Order: sequence, then C-alpha cells, then structure tokens
Amino acid sequence: MLGSQQMHKRLSIAIAGMLLAGCHHKKIAQALPPPPPPPPQSNSAPAESAADGAPSTESGETGLASWYGHPYHGRASASGEIYDMEQMTAAHRTLAFGTMVRVHDLDNEKSVDVRINDRGPFVDGRIIDLSHAAARAVEMIGPGTARVRLEILNAPVPVGQTYFAVQVGAFRNRDSAERLRQAMEAKYGRARLVARADTPGLWHVVVGKEPTENGASALAGRIRGEDGAVTSAFVVRLDSV
Repeated sequence: MLGSQQMHKRLSIAIAGMLLAGCHHKKIAQALPPPPPPPPQSNSAPAESAADGAPSTESGETGLASWYGHPYHGRASASGEIYDMEQMTAAHRTLAFGTMVRVHDLDNEKSVDVRINDRGPFVDGRIIDLSHAAARAVEMIGPGTARVRLEILNAPVPVGQTYFAVQVGAFRNRDSAERLRQAMEAKYGRARLVARADTPGLWHVVVGKEPTENGASALAGRIRGEDGAVTSAFVVRLDSV
C-alpha cells in the first residue's frame, strides 16, 4: 500500500498532466485561421427590372391636366367603354387604350394612377383629362386644372398599324367645318370631318394620316407655321376618329 505522501505526489502529477493537455488543445484552437469576413452589405435596394415582374417606367409629357364628369358620366367613351366618373380613368389624345399612367401634380406633389379609356382633352395646351375620382385624389376639383407630369407605368402591345393625324378645329356649324376641311385638303393632301360620340354636335377637322406620332407632330408644326387661319393644331390618334 502506498503511503499518503506518495499518493499525494502521484495525484499532483496527474493534475499537472491534465492542465498541460488542456493548454495544448487551447493553443491548437487559437492557431486555426479566423473565419472569412461576411460580404459587404449594400445600403441600396436591388434595381427592379422587367424580368423581375416590375413594369418598366418612363417619364412622359408635362403640361396641364383637366377633369370631366357630367354630362359625360354614363355615356360611351371613345374606347366603347361606358364612362364612369368615379373610376380611376382618364382621357388622352394619343396613348393606347388600356395604358396605365401615373399623374404627378407638380404643385402639391400628389399623384394618382389612372387607366386610359377615352380620348381628349381637345383643348390646345392640355395633355390629359382625369375622371372626377382621379381629380379628387390629387385635389384638383376646385382649381379645375393643374400642372402635371405623366409617367407611363404599363402599355399594351399594339395590334396592327397605328395612325396619327392633326386636329385643326371643331365646329358646331358643319358648313364652317367643311370650308376649313377643303382648305386643309388643298394644302396638305388629306383632310376629313369627324363626328365623335363623346362630343355630340361638334364636327372635328382632322388632317393627315401618319404612321408615327413624330410624323404627325411635324405636320402639326408645319400647319401652325404656315396657316394663319388655324389657331389650334394638335396630334390625335386615329382609333378615335
């Protein structure tokens, strides 16, 4: 049997060996290379693209917006759809029916999204006619008009050939409209009278038939520059005439 002194000595040696083994493992752990740093984080969100399902957007024209309600409420619009002034819709002279447009009010910074389902406004200097509901959304009811910028959110794929022309006048007297039509035809080669269901009682004088909106814009500029009898000339899409 070992004496207590000898047992105490062996116990001390065993504890020391365990401590040394622990220190050895700790050194190995410290010698391992640190994990790689995480990839840098970006503060900006990933850009959206059409492939992600987000609609492509583009800035459109800037000008005056107006709105319309009665007596057009309940009548057929230029697209054939019954106009409901409490829906988020609008009239535009050249954008395809079904185009979704965001209208930014440049004075109060409010905006509203509308669907184009009608033609107009047939007033020089104005670029879009909002429904009563859309005008209310941007607080335009009282003023009646507002400076706006249009942003095209989504446009349908065109089917078949699209044509554009220039409207140079609208008359309640057909004889007056016919005189201007004859003068325009003699000078520019193609002109006709158009009666629209959405503007009953008016005869519109429309000149030209251009395959592009730019071509019609050039014709409008030529008419404005050459013909002093014409006080208004703006491009219209021929699906409404």
